[in-house]
Formats: sequence, structure tokens, C-alpha cells
Amino acid sequence: MAAYRRGQSGGRRILIVSYHRVVGDFTGELQRSIPGLLISQETFRRHLEEAANAGYEFASIGDAVDVMAGRRATKRDLCVVTFDDGYRDVYRYAYPLLKQMGVPAIIYLPTAFIGTSRRFNHDRLFHLVRHAKQRRLKPYFTTLPAPAMELIEPVLSERKTLSAALDDFIGEHSASVLVEVIDALEQELGGGSELMPEQGDVMDWDDVRRMARDGFEFGAHTLGHTVLTLEPPDVVEREILESKLAIEREVKSSVRDFAYCNGWYSDEIIRVLMKHGFRSGVTTEDVPNRIGGDPFTLKRKVLWENFSIGMLGDYSAALTGCQLDDCFGVLGMSSPVMGRRPHLSATEAANRVLICERLARGEAT
Repeated sequence: MAAYRRGQSGGRRILIVSYHRVVGDFTGELQRSIPGLLISQETFRRHLEEAANAGYEFASIGDAVDVMAGRRATKRDLCVVTFDDGYRDVYRYAYPLLKQMGVPAIIYLPTAFIGTSRRFNHDRLFHLVRHAKQRRLKPYFTTLPAPAMELIEPVLSERKTLSAALDDFIGEHSASVLVEVIDALEQELGGGSELMPEQGDVMDWDDVRRMARDGFEFGAHTLGHTVLTLEPPDVVEREILESKLAIEREVKSSVRDFAYCNGWYSDEIIRVLMKHGFRSGVTTEDVPNRIGGDPFTLKRKVLWENFSIGMLGDYSAALTGCQLDDCFGVLGMSSPVMGRRPHLSATEAANRVLICERLARGEAT
């Protein structure tokens, strides 16, 4: 299967893997965090070992882009390790391991969060809805605005898991709406420090600079972890350019690589990236990269702990190898979600904000 996929890809496989949080206590963290963002340090180490055993050579994102463009030859398949969001867990648990094993990596940073005590909107919403469920909050007894009801009702009625409901919700609503829902839920739950998640802290700039001195790379991931296809052109421009400039200012090296939040992108977003000197953009499309492919729609396999859990509930080297060799894709057993989306026009984006504001005031249905 690996040989077949290699031939399909133009002679060399270029596997880009994506992680979010590498944690020391997976079981404990699983009780309070979004499961799909988590992988234990031990399983992460095994992933690196399995990739090497599968014949991959670890490479930088720049090397992968050069091989895809034909500017560089390689005798082995390439594996690029990436992390989204700049969680401090990566600094604590992944960085020492990567350094010890000599594996390069790139971390994509939403720069408005770096060096702050803030938490990402997705982590805050997950935490708040968990609290609502634990308190058995009934949505039809509340004064929550319509967008908040859209998120919380399927969870409380057990029609969707919290993770599934949150994925759907974030894919439909702009960053401003997410903030409005967070505010409404906090008010409904009575406020208090327990409504801010303790977990999910992010790196500070000293962490970033320390990793950079050891050769690790950093890419842009917007300012506020913003799904850009849901935003007007001026917001897209600001989120891309200012995130790039912030990293360059703090790290003193050029930033040429970008990760699309939610994996979603459009031709308009790609044009802005090219305008500002980026060389690549990574998606979350779990399909093979091909020699000669578009460097602004690089495909990534997003991995977490359960992708390596076998039938007996323990770590499975065989299953991990199948994941890295894309056996399930070759056999047609996976259904990748593609990231190209139509981009909202400025008028559509403005109208969506106005509607949400009216809904929050109870002026529309």
C-alpha cells in the first residue's frame, strides 16, 4: 500500500502530521478538555518512532515545499511534524522529546494569545457547555440568545456529543459570534473564576524564542484563531499580516508558512498569503500530497491519542503504522473533509453580524 501511494503521489510520499496538545496525563486531561486535541507524550514518542520505521525522513515544511516543487530531490519519503495553536503543553512535553530525537517541527501561532493568560474560544465554549450540562441547565428555561441555544441544545438533549456540536458550531459562526455566546453562557451560569478553564494555557514569547534558538520553526495562524472564510476582507488582511509581523518581531526571523484555522481556506485567502510573501498554507485535508501540488493547499493528517488505540484498548503499533501509511485511505475506508470553502462577501459577513446582534437582543428569530 505504501508503494502504491508513493506512485500515486509522484514518486515520493510527503506526509504532514498535525497535533495540538501533547500532555503528560492523558486520562486526567481527557476529563476536562476537547478529546481530539490530546495525545499523551508516550504515544507521541511512539508516533515518531513508527514514522521512522515506516521509512519516512523527518523534514522541515520548507524542504517539503521544495521537493513538491521539484527544487530538491529526496531518496526517502518525507514526514513533517506540525503543531497548531501554540499550547504550552507542546513546550512542556513535545519540545524536549523532539529535541532529544532530532526531529524538526513547525508550530503555528495565533499571536494575540501568545504571552497572555487568555484561552481559546473553542476551549472556553467546551468548558462552559460542560458546566451547563453538569448543572442540568435547561435551554428552554433560559434567556440565551439563538446562537447559544444552537450550540447548547443538541448537547443537553444528547443528540450530539459536545465535541461534535462544537465542531459544527465553530464552522458556521464568526469569531465575534463565538465571543457573544461565551459572554451569554457566562452570564447565564452566574459568572465566577471556575468558568475560565485552567487547562489550555499557551506559550509565552520566551518559550517561543527558546524553541527557535534550537532550530524549531514558527508559522502564522491568525491573530485570534479566526476562521477566515467567515470574515470580511479587511479582517482577513489584518489577521494574516499582523500575525506574521508579530512573530517576526519577537523571533527575528521571517515567517513564510501559514495554517488555516479549522483547515478552511479560499482563493481570496490564498491571494492575501501570496501578497504578503508566504510560501505555504496547510489544511486539515487528510488526503495525499502530490509532487507538483499547490503549496497553499498542503494536506495534513490530524492525529490524536485514539488514532493509535487498538481493539484491546491499548496502544497498537500496527494501527499507528496503518494511519501513517494511509492504509484506510487506500482502501477507501476514510472520508476526508475538504477545506476549500466559498468566502463570505463583505456584505454577507456584515449582515450575519447584524442578524446575530438582533438575535442577541431578542429582535429577530
